[in-house]
Amino acid sequence: MSNLFTRIKDTISADFNEMLDQKEQKNPIAQLNQYVRRCEQEVKKIRGLVEKQYALKQEFTREYHQAAAMADKRKRQAEIALKANEEELHEQARKDQVYFEERAAKLDSIRQNAIKELESLESKYVEMKHKLKDLYVKRMDLKGRENAAQAHKGMNKVLHADRYAEKSSATFSEMEDYIERLENQVNAEYRSYTLDARIAELEKRAE
Repeated sequence: MSNLFTRIKDTISADFNEMLDQKEQKNPIAQLNQYVRRCEQEVKKIRGLVEKQYALKQEFTREYHQAAAMADKRKRQAEIALKANEEELHEQARKDQVYFEERAAKLDSIRQNAIKELESLESKYVEMKHKLKDLYVKRMDLKGRENAAQAHKGMNKVLHADRYAEKSSATFSEMEDYIERLENQVNAEYRSYTLDARIAELEKRAE
């Protein structure tokens, strides 16, 4: 049940990550992030296989040592039985000795193959981890270059503002004309108010 929940969680996480990448319009950084996540999943999978292979090697080694120990034990017992002239016990011990020797040889062969497979998996696992670290560095490099490019783009807008101002000269002229009209209107209203006030003062004195 826990494995089912884990798969569901991983599926939801993958869908969410894909949605985020789509929101970022599939830019190169987003695509690299997606590739890095896939590599991380592969590295995690290989690590699980390495751990399983190590457990198998340990199990085969344990079984091999047990079989070899039993073969040695039966050999000693067969020698003891032979010295005691116990033919039946000697024969039974010898059969068990042969059986455990054959079992030990077979287990040793399997164990050696498991060790070789483990060494191969460990080598590939280390190589994949190094590759993943290289991808992390590459991603940081690309992010740094992207940030620098965006910063330069913003600075260029400010440093070359005159180029943009030329395109907006008509808008600036309209704003200046509007302000001029406002100023003229204010001055006219002020002069009109002053004239009316002075004449009203003269009329008051004449009365």
